[in-house]
Amino acid sequence: MIDLMLAKDMNAVADLWAPDGIAEFPFAAGNSPHVLRGRAEVRAYLAHYPELMDMREVAALTVRPTDRTDTVVVEWTATGRTVATAQPYRLDYIVVLTVRDGLITLFRDYWSPLSTAAAAGTLAGLLDSVEGKDA
Repeated sequence: MIDLMLAKDMNAVADLWAPDGIAEFPFAAGNSPHVLRGRAEVRAYLAHYPELMDMREVAALTVRPTDRTDTVVVEWTATGRTVATAQPYRLDYIVVLTVRDGLITLFRDYWSPLSTAAAAGTLAGLLDSVEGKDA
């Protein structure tokens, strides 16, 4: 999945999801979705990612097994540049990943919406959306 993200092939990333697979973002804030249900929603969510974030490298990657054979915890750090500001970013993620028959059934992504918005130059808009203001 990370190789596909680095190649900016978001359709191929979405194809890794089971048709009924779920993506959850427990720390999502403002107008960001908390849950995506199914491959089609994941595909729509990822479609514009390369226009926002130019991920260039995974600077750190640790995969931790769990007591379930279908689930791992992945810690990773992405670096790159934001498209809107051309500023470099470094973002840390922790993902709980569950697969069935080689496809993602649950992708629970613990990312920081504040760090991401700051990197993308959209922090003011995120804060406005959290406060219920129009951005």
